[in-house]
Amino acid sequence: MLLKTEKVIKEWTDYNGHLNVAFYVHVFDIAADIMLDNFKMGGHSAKQDKKTTFVAEMYTAYKQEVRLGEEVETHLTYVDHDKKRIHYRLSMFNKEKKYLAATNEVLSLYVDLSKRKVVEFGQDRLKLMDETIKANSLNFKSDNLFFSHKLKK
Repeated sequence: MLLKTEKVIKEWTDYNGHLNVAFYVHVFDIAADIMLDNFKMGGHSAKQDKKTTFVAEMYTAYKQEVRLGEEVETHLTYVDHDKKRIHYRLSMFNKEKKYLAATNEVLSLYVDLSKRKVVEFGQDRLKLMDETIKANSLNFKSDNLFFSHKLKK
């Protein structure tokens, strides 16, 4: 499930001539915001409903370098949840050469900003996540996940 395409710009590269570690995470974060907006728990929800997600844990694996000027596509390649947590993996692919550049696995908590406490997802958000999971389950890959055991189903 394609979320976002980005072109690697000079400011994102390091002295090795490739995408800097921090900017891999930056690109993943931009794509995650699109997914979270689709689930009504992103920036708009934080401002309007005072509910959003906080990253609790993250694991990033770097598979192959990405260089200046190359375009990358970030895809949602796995998502699951329990009552208070969303667990997802994003995968970054070189758009032209089609290789897997990196993966980013995240476990986030759903937070009520007015109380700064973890709360349960509302039924509307659960429905949106479940519909996405159902529609994409054949394309999602659950192999080599680090945080699956942390969901409380």
